[in-house]
Amino acid sequence: MRKHRNIRTRIMFTLTGMTAAILLALGLTFNIFIQGYVHNRINRQLDSISKSSSQSRRGSDRGQRSKLPEGRRDRITGTTGNALVLKEDGTLISSFHGDSEETDALAEYFTSNGIDRDQKYGIITVDSENYAISVSDDPIQKDCYIISYVDVTSIYEYTTRINLVLLIIIIVDLLMSVILSRHFARSFAEPVQELSVFAGEIGRGELTPRKFNFRDTEFDALGNSMNRMVSELSKSKKKQEIFFQNVSHELRTPLTSIRGNAEGVIYGVIEPQHAAGIILSESDKLSDMVEDILFLSRMGKSVSNAEIEPLDLREILSLCVSEQRASSRTGEISFSFDFDESPALFAIREQDAQRLFGNLISNALRYAKSEIVLTCHRDDDGLFISVADDGSGISEENLPRIFERFYKGKDGEHGIGLAIAKSVVESYHGKITAHNDSGAVFEVRFSLN
Repeated sequence: MRKHRNIRTRIMFTLTGMTAAILLALGLTFNIFIQGYVHNRINRQLDSISKSSSQSRRGSDRGQRSKLPEGRRDRITGTTGNALVLKEDGTLISSFHGDSEETDALAEYFTSNGIDRDQKYGIITVDSENYAISVSDDPIQKDCYIISYVDVTSIYEYTTRINLVLLIIIIVDLLMSVILSRHFARSFAEPVQELSVFAGEIGRGELTPRKFNFRDTEFDALGNSMNRMVSELSKSKKKQEIFFQNVSHELRTPLTSIRGNAEGVIYGVIEPQHAAGIILSESDKLSDMVEDILFLSRMGKSVSNAEIEPLDLREILSLCVSEQRASSRTGEISFSFDFDESPALFAIREQDAQRLFGNLISNALRYAKSEIVLTCHRDDDGLFISVADDGSGISEENLPRIFERFYKGKDGEHGIGLAIAKSVVESYHGKITAHNDSGAVFEVRFSLN
């Protein structure tokens, strides 16, 4: 199982590690470059000294003056270079400058350690001084060698000081990196922790918005999104509470009637035939309401593509009218159909279409005086369907709330039918409206795009 780590620690160690790696790489690269550069300069200096020394030896053999300047110094590295002539056993024959102590010390070193005749570049330490040396054959005397040397003590001390300064800079930068990365990690982790605590409160049902003051736009946007979510959840929770309160009330009414009539029969105070009619009627209402509630609870859930197919909405409307004719009042109400001759095809689940139009027609039957007009047309904007009755219409007070769940207008049943109609229409990205004309008119529009 992967071990979990604090995000603040991870950020701090990551940034510090990256900074350390970059600084160390820069320091190492700088050292390699400086050492390579110094090595090349000293090598050139040794070659120049060796050539000048050989020429000087040849000139002196012919009675000419030495051409090697005393204390030859490189103008860039600042190193001093000279040469001396030694026998194979280290005996000093001659030197090219007057520092006898340095010459004697070098001669003594080679007497003790011997001369490596193949050495072209090497570093020796004599009396705490560092010298770069190069060995070449003496052009005028056998078994003798010209030892070209450069005093690199100062350049070594200089590079050591540079490395010390670099080390101090790296340490200071690392400390600053730790401080800054810790500050950055805290500034990143604290909003995450605060939002995490807020999310935990939401999970426990504490739907109280919080005021955030994040400096980062992303965290601020996330906090605002969570506050909007809290607001929506709070509204949904209130709607759910009202829903259950209304359901409890609506269920209690028919149950109370059924229980009262059943008790009346048992105690002989109500005629059984009359009570049975009331119980059957209330049971039908109860069954219809439970079915509507279950249908409403299923709205919004995903539907498989197999259940959705193009249906002719004219046929669905006609089928719903046929089903409603079983009602006791349909004989008094006439239906008029204003349909297009061509099919009004729309991709919808048949059960949803029947529930939508069935509820609209049932609602119209409840208020119509003599006629209900059904319209189904296709235009450039899509499909237009309307159900209009010739009743008294919807009052101005009820009109804004007519589609709310469990909101009952005058002579309403249980306030779910129109809420179901609206849920069905919106689930298929349509729009439903209500207004008054000669009576109540409910209009549905589906887009075909």
